[in-house]
Amino acid sequence: MSRILFVLLLLPSLVLAAPLRVISLSPHTTELAYEAGLGKNLIAVSAHSDYPPEALELEQVASYRGIKIERVVALEPDLVLAWQGGNPDRELAKLERLGIKVFYSNPHSLYDAADNIEKLGAYSDDPNAAKARADDVRKALKTIEANQQGKAKVPYFYQLSDTPLMTNNGEHWPQPLFSLCGGENIFANSAAPYPQISMEQIVVRKPQAIFYPSSRIAPMDVWTSWETFIPAVQNKHIFEVTGDWLSRPTPRALKAVAQICKAFDRVRSDLNH
Repeated sequence: MSRILFVLLLLPSLVLAAPLRVISLSPHTTELAYEAGLGKNLIAVSAHSDYPPEALELEQVASYRGIKIERVVALEPDLVLAWQGGNPDRELAKLERLGIKVFYSNPHSLYDAADNIEKLGAYSDDPNAAKARADDVRKALKTIEANQQGKAKVPYFYQLSDTPLMTNNGEHWPQPLFSLCGGENIFANSAAPYPQISMEQIVVRKPQAIFYPSSRIAPMDVWTSWETFIPAVQNKHIFEVTGDWLSRPTPRALKAVAQICKAFDRVRSDLNH
């Protein structure tokens, strides 16, 4: 066989595979994609995919109104990252029927988020780097858990919004972040995932701490007149947590955990003096 013919026979195996084309349909899956090493593969994202900043340069093909199915199909993705329970099930099923692979993400803890990073890393150029990042998150969580051993539980209220007054129950985000720091949600047993509540319901449960996400509400306007009735207000244990860190199940939530744990430590210290 001549050398030229031999090279020609090898050509198909020498052609580089086209880069994986990935679309993310939620802000948290966008963040997880970058964490897993798939940032350079993203060709489109959802509305509010604002971290890391380069995600803002990508086309947006999904929002709370739904998914732009026709546009997603036209972009010919190899992989779509979906928020299970957040993106519409019917539209995701349609994408699958069209032969598009969908990766479903719905982390209930930061351990789940680490698992998602590792699994997404299998699609990246460097799965070992993704696993290392996931292991870093797991190690950080283990350290936090060890530091919380023996600390008293603190009953708290998380003020998700003020008009109407809403919170979350014990099964829904961001509950896992508060639980890491020894927080006891006073509405943990609510039947509704994100219940609308009254001030009187908070008064009878007597939270020792109140938390609210940054840039959403003016907390003292809500609480001042209730100072006599709520321990958290009496003791000025009302704390702001950075909303972007708090709201998404990604490694950045570890920064929110640091804020929360510091606040609970202050509450414990004040109550012991």
